Amino acid sequence: MSIETCPLSIEDIQSELEEIREIAAKNNTKKMFEKALSLIDLTTLNSTDTVSSVAAFTEKVNQFPAAFPGISNVAAICVYPNMAHTVKSSLKVSNVKIAAVAGGFPSSMTFTKLKIEEAQLAVSAGANEIDIVLPLWAFLEGHFETCISEISGIKKAIGDAHLKVILESGVLNVDQIWQASILAIGAGADFIKTSTGKLPQAASPEAAFVMCLAIKQHFEETDQKIGFKPAGGIVTPEDAILYLTIVQEILGDQWLTPELFRIGASRLANNLLEKITGKTVKHF
Repeated sequence: MSIETCPLSIEDIQSELEEIREIAAKNNTKKMFEKALSLIDLTTLNSTDTVSSVAAFTEKVNQFPAAFPGISNVAAICVYPNMAHTVKSSLKVSNVKIAAVAGGFPSSMTFTKLKIEEAQLAVSAGANEIDIVLPLWAFLEGHFETCISEISGIKKAIGDAHLKVILESGVLNVDQIWQASILAIGAGADFIKTSTGKLPQAASPEAAFVMCLAIKQHFEETDQKIGFKPAGGIVTPEDAILYLTIVQEILGDQWLTPELFRIGASRLANNLLEKITGKTVKHF
């Protein structure tokens, strides 16, 4: 199976991004900071996570409406699969999803059968969103059918749960990011996501641009909307707004909803709250 190359060169992409950066600078407003906060997958993926720490993490989300009345809560809590049940049993607020990484996260270096079972177990434990990693070991050698079979197998196994496929875009070139995006979407991804956050190379505006172009092409061809999630190293409010603006400029305002856009982050939420409230905030 062959997949076409990106329709734009890296030079063209960077030129387009210069214009988008100018627009993003004007988008650094309280309204947009609040929008960004409402699109966060609040994430804890530490080797030191415990049932107690994840329950406490979830409780901060529970307390958010009382602590910050009038400001929308985060979109989801993202944890390791064995912690999905802890979030489910602790979460008291509505409209906050439970996301779990699965499928041999973060390397995807295990057997497909185990990836499928792990994803199913995470859903059974309470996750309604599953984040998996594209099997780079197969993708980088051009074994696209292996990647498609694995993604589609996991998607089928998790039923109505949403599937986010992480491309690990920081280790891919522009053409590879395009190819991986088209592949993942075709295999059944509900979202495509930039990075695990576990490698030095994380999300980049260039990767976001290419992935959004792929989503746009798919929408124009099929009328199906696929979500986008930048993740990894997004810490400042200004960075978050840049990604919102990329999505806004390529896909439109209709994508700026939790159903179609998320930001994977751990430290970003407090930084956004400081911009919104004008105070030092250590809530999350």
